[in-house]
Amino acid sequence: MVTYEMLRRDAAVNTYITRADESLSALGFTEHSFPHVCGVADMAENILRTLGYDEHEIELAKIAAYLHDIGNLVNRADHSQSGAMMAFRILDHMDMEAEDLATVVTAIGNHDEGVGVPVNAVAAALILADKSDVRRNRVRNQDTATFDIHDRVNYSVEKYQLLILPEEKVARLQLTIDTKFSSVMDFFEIFMKRMMLCRRAAERLGLTFQLMINEQQLI
Repeated sequence: MVTYEMLRRDAAVNTYITRADESLSALGFTEHSFPHVCGVADMAENILRTLGYDEHEIELAKIAAYLHDIGNLVNRADHSQSGAMMAFRILDHMDMEAEDLATVVTAIGNHDEGVGVPVNAVAAALILADKSDVRRNRVRNQDTATFDIHDRVNYSVEKYQLLILPEEKVARLQLTIDTKFSSVMDFFEIFMKRMMLCRRAAERLGLTFQLMINEQQLI
């Protein structure tokens, strides 16, 4: 059986993740390397475990999370689709069973807000985990005077937390934002599509998505 830990030890996979992040760095994007993909894997695990999903499905979500951004190695455009095809080749060569391979590839191919749809629980968990990873230390540019809107919004987030509340049937993203660097309107300008996809992902898991910024509920 292919496992998350096997992928984390795989030199080729780690090279693809590293080089994909280098490409994004050259384009001026925020960090998409191991802190991001491992954090997304941990968060996807927490989502499904809290909701009572079995260990096998949790493992597939962690695998999908670890591989979800490797398509940036090819190009930022359509990276979810190219990443899905790369993941297919990697996991097929590792003899992953077809049923599991289909689940992982589907999740990766549907994680981007441009074209993504939370077609299964693994895809939904990946979407919520990925889009919730908004934090100051993902910003590479250290010169605040030259920040673009993406730098400002990510840098402004002092604290983030995705809470899964099964009793209330709620997935709540809580952000603490320093409005000295970014306004709430800036956040919505670049993250509205992501938040709408989060709402659909939460619904796929039987939850209502809530967004709270500075203790004010906005969605």
